[in-house]
Amino acid sequence: MTTATEPTVLLPQREREGADEPALSVRVRGLHRSFGNREVLQGIDLSIRPGEFVALLGRSGSGKSTLLRILAGLDKGASGSAAVPSRRAVVFQDPRLLPWASVLDNIVLGQRGKAAGERGRQALSEVGLAGHEQDWPKTLSGGEAQRAALARGLVREPQLLLLDEPFGALDALTRIKMHALVQQLVSKHQPAVLLVTHDVDEAVVLADRVLVLTDGVISLDVPVDLPSPRLRGDARFVALRSRLLRGLGVDEEAEGAHETVAARTA
Repeated sequence: MTTATEPTVLLPQREREGADEPALSVRVRGLHRSFGNREVLQGIDLSIRPGEFVALLGRSGSGKSTLLRILAGLDKGASGSAAVPSRRAVVFQDPRLLPWASVLDNIVLGQRGKAAGERGRQALSEVGLAGHEQDWPKTLSGGEAQRAALARGLVREPQLLLLDEPFGALDALTRIKMHALVQQLVSKHQPAVLLVTHDVDEAVVLADRVLVLTDGVISLDVPVDLPSPRLRGDARFVALRSRLLRGLGVDEEAEGAHETVAARTA
């Protein structure tokens, strides 16, 4: 186990790059994080280019959300260095809308002035919620609430968008619609994106690159060289999905055999 003796240093990207280094939105080096005697992150190195969409897979407890929270500046207990943009936003699985504030007030939370209101209305329009500005959060469906959470992130014009399983609580059809919306928004605004997810298909559909986190280290780093739209029935999609599942320790043949036996004995 490595003991964290120095805090993580969060620096603006420009202070970390030399003249001969490629432009990066995120540069992480030697990142460690422990909770008691358990080391969750064991020397993570990670780079994300401006506009690049990176998905992070891993089993529960592998440290995915811990890494995201460190990059968001929400976890100060790590050691190592992380150069990140000053403008960054986080969207969680729970939309975390204030129930006593209107949808628009939730979107522009912490911002003031007429310009903030105009940006909020524009963001709501981009996520398909024009006309809901004065609604209360409790009147929104699950998908609408998550659209509002996306709008709240985008209104800050982030250079780094951090997505912590934002679609995990949505039904399958709503999730597909949200995937298409995120693709449109990322294409328009061009932030660097780090998506934490358990869903392998989701990672392949959305990302330019997929990472697998295993026992606190990045065990797999795979570019997604598939044309759009990415169809789940495409042989290349299936092959990449299988490779990532193997990286996660999932034996598809064994799982399939188990499901077949279970179905026959049900």
